[in-house]
Amino acid sequence: MNYTLNQLQIFLKIAQTQSVTKAAEELHLTQPAVSIQLRNLQLQFDIPLTEVVGRKIYITDFGKELAEAAENILNQVHAINYKTHAFKGQLTGKLKISVVSTGQYVMPYFITDFVGQHANVELQIDVTNKKGVLSSLENNEVDFALVSVLPTTLNIEKLDLLQNKLYLVGGSRNEYKEAVYDKSLLNNLPIIFREKGSGTRQTMQDFMDKNNLSVLKKMELTSNEAVKQAVIAGMGYSIMPLIGIKNELNNKDVQIIPVTGLPISSTWSLIWLKGKNHSPVAAHFLKYLKQEKDNIVADKFHWSQSY
Repeated sequence: MNYTLNQLQIFLKIAQTQSVTKAAEELHLTQPAVSIQLRNLQLQFDIPLTEVVGRKIYITDFGKELAEAAENILNQVHAINYKTHAFKGQLTGKLKISVVSTGQYVMPYFITDFVGQHANVELQIDVTNKKGVLSSLENNEVDFALVSVLPTTLNIEKLDLLQNKLYLVGGSRNEYKEAVYDKSLLNNLPIIFREKGSGTRQTMQDFMDKNNLSVLKKMELTSNEAVKQAVIAGMGYSIMPLIGIKNELNNKDVQIIPVTGLPISSTWSLIWLKGKNHSPVAAHFLKYLKQEKDNIVADKFHWSQSY
């Protein structure tokens, strides 16, 4: 047999995603390239690794055993690489972070310099909603998670990074000239919501429930970017994190509408399972953040203090 590490890596990703297309996307390869490597790997075994029913690919029992073996082999290869770099005094390994979707405007600023200082660190960031983030954390699939609403069902430790402020935001078509509007204004506006499972959605809903607001639900969208574009287009209003609308405010594509009770304030926090045994990379990253987070906030987020 003459299969390669590359073939094993591709097959493992196919088994994990149950899709050649998704495997290609995650590995940054073309679909034909992935299909060719899968076929070349299959030619070395008399037993099928996959089967196709309709348009969906399924992993056979033998394929699942091979995927498990491939994962062990690749982990051993990573361990060898780690030991080699460690022997040279270089920090190496994977750093896995799960980030709520709005956190994509936050996390890069806290990690860019660290990765730049350690060229052998492999960074993996998964951007999803709060439900997905907490699932990854609970299953110990990531080193850290970035959230703005702390979980109540997990035993965690945390490092607070940045204040999170949410305002009522609308497009630029209508003028709002009053200094402050009563929160009942929301009852008369078409409100755009994030999907269920989103931390922003939970924060919005808690605010409305607390203030007995009965709002007109215009639509539900699954990302902060989608909500932002809908607001810009004049399709409705939303309560949005300030951190995600910096450019749109500067370009006057959106406006903050002052309302009593707003902004809602919370905190962007890096969290991890209590008692987690951090890898050397994760431990170094945590130490770096504790030392540098205040400088990063002052340098990269000072603009938010004017709101």
